[in-house]
Amino acid sequence: MRGNKGLLFALIVLLAIAAGVFVYPKGFGAKYRPWRLGLDLVGGSHLVYKVDLSNVPASDQDSVLNGLRDVIEKRINNFGVAEPYVYIAKSGNENNLVVELAGIKNVSDAVKEIGATPFLDFREVSSGVSTSTSTPGAVDYTFTPTDLTGRYVTGAAMSFDPTTNSPQVDISFNDEGAKIFEALTEKNIGKPLAIFLDNELIEMPTVQGKIAGGKAQITGRFTLDAARELVERFNAGALPAPVTLVDQSTTSATLGKDSLRAAIIAGIIGTLLVILFMLIYYRSLGVFAAVALLIYIALTLAVFKLVPITLTLAGVAGFILTIGMAVDANILVFERVKEEMKRGLTRSAAMHEGFRQAWPSIRDSNSSTIITAIILYFFTTSFVRGFALTLFLGVVISMFTAITATRLMLDVFARDRKQNLESRI
Repeated sequence: MRGNKGLLFALIVLLAIAAGVFVYPKGFGAKYRPWRLGLDLVGGSHLVYKVDLSNVPASDQDSVLNGLRDVIEKRINNFGVAEPYVYIAKSGNENNLVVELAGIKNVSDAVKEIGATPFLDFREVSSGVSTSTSTPGAVDYTFTPTDLTGRYVTGAAMSFDPTTNSPQVDISFNDEGAKIFEALTEKNIGKPLAIFLDNELIEMPTVQGKIAGGKAQITGRFTLDAARELVERFNAGALPAPVTLVDQSTTSATLGKDSLRAAIIAGIIGTLLVILFMLIYYRSLGVFAAVALLIYIALTLAVFKLVPITLTLAGVAGFILTIGMAVDANILVFERVKEEMKRGLTRSAAMHEGFRQAWPSIRDSNSSTIITAIILYFFTTSFVRGFALTLFLGVVISMFTAITATRLMLDVFARDRKQNLESRI
C-alpha cells in the first residue's frame, strides 16, 4: 500500500514538473502554447460601442447583436490582432459591444473599421478563372455584383423542415427587394447565388426555381449552430443597427509590461511569505505544505494556459489570492492532528483522524468561495469575471493539492521519522 502511494505521489511530482516546463514563458511551452495576456498586461485598446436597436424588432435583437459581434471579430482579424475579445454587455435598455484589442498599433483605423455598418449583398456566380472578387475556397468561380443588397432584406429566421426536421434559414424581402429577387432567381435557375457579408462569402445556395412573393428558404445539411450563425449574419447585414463609439481607453505596451512585472514579483513574494510562515510555525509538517503549494502553483498555471484563460491584472490578483488560500486546508488538518495527538492518539491515527475531522470544514469553506466565484463570473463585467474565473479554478485545484498531495507525502515520508515528527508537533 505504501509503495502504491509512493508511486502515485511520484506521478504527481512528475506532472507538476512537466506543468512547470509548460508554463515557463520561454522555451518549449512558449513556442507551442504562448500565454494569453489581457490588454492591461501587454498594452492595447478597450473600445465600447453603443448599438442602436430602436429600429429592430424585439424578436430579432439578440440575433442582430450576435451577428454584429461575429462581423466585428472578423474585421479585427484584418488588423493582425491575436485573439480579440468581443462581447455583448447589456445594462438596462442599453446594448453595448465591448472590444478589447491587445497589442494593436493602428487604433484609429480599427475604430473606423469596426464602426462601419455591415454590408450584405447578393452576387451572381459563373465558373471561370480566379478574379479579384473570388474568395478563398471559391477560386473557381467569378462573382458578379447585383442590385440586391441588405437594404432590401427585412429579416432572417431559423425554421425546421416539416418532413426531415432539419434546420433551414428563412429570408424575407421588402416589396422592392421581392421584385429584384424574383428577377434574379428567374435568371439563375439551377445556378448558385452567392451571399456576401463585408465582402466575405457566407453562403452559396443553388436556385431551384423562380421565387416570387419576397420569401425564400435556404436549405441544406445545416447543423443548428450553422443555421443560427447564418441567421445572425443575415440580420447583422440587413437590419438597421448602427454602432457608435462611446468609450475608448488605451494602455501602452510599456505600462502593460510594468504591470506584468509587478504582478509576477507580488506573486513570488506572496508565495515565499506563505512558505516561510508554514516552515516557522509547523516546522517539518510545513515542508510538506510548502511542496504541496509549489505543486499547486505549477498545476494551476498549466490549467490557466491550457483552457486558455486570458490573464488580466484582475485574474492575476485572483490567482495570488488563491496562493494564500491553498494552505488553509493544511492548517486545518495540522491543527486537528495536534489536538488528536494531545488526546493520546499515535501519529498515524492522529493524522487519519485529523484529515477526517478537518474535511467538512475544508469542504464548506471552499464551497462557499466557489459559489461566490460563480456568482461573480455570471453577474458582473469582464474585469471582475477574470478575477472570478481564476479564483474558481484556483480553489478547485487547491482542494486537490492541499488534501491529496499533502496526505500522500505524510503517508510516504513521515512514517520513518515518527518520533521526530511527534516531538515537533
